Amino acid sequence: QGSLVESGGALVQPGGSLRLSCVAYGFTLRDYPVGWFRQAPGKEREKISCISSGGGTTYYADAVKGRVTISRDNAKNTVYLQMNDLTPDAPADYYCATGRNPCVNNWRLYTYGGQGTKVTVSS
Repeated sequence: QGSLVESGGALVQPGGSLRLSCVAYGFTLRDYPVGWFRQAPGKEREKISCISSGGGTTYYADAVKGRVTISRDNAKNTVYLQMNDLTPDAPADYYCATGRNPCVNNWRLYTYGGQGTKVTVSS
């Protein structure tokens, strides 16, 4: 029984940076593409980034392009989301998800998903 665990969420000031981590347990993450999703209160969970199993292909939503970098360390069974120049916004939960489907938009179609980590950008 595999699982994903996200970490790294925090309260940061506008313009600050955070690195989120997504660690897989019970299975080999390198075999799968991984997506990061963001969900604000009352909003749908939306995909903001994705990385292929080999790491050679990445995707970024327009809203985060240029400020976010996704990467993976397959030796550590981990995918990272580096977020820079964070802008003030409502608190949001960030989730990672993985499965055989190559980075689809619908998080419900992924096989494994974590419990999320909360990011708040406020002064």
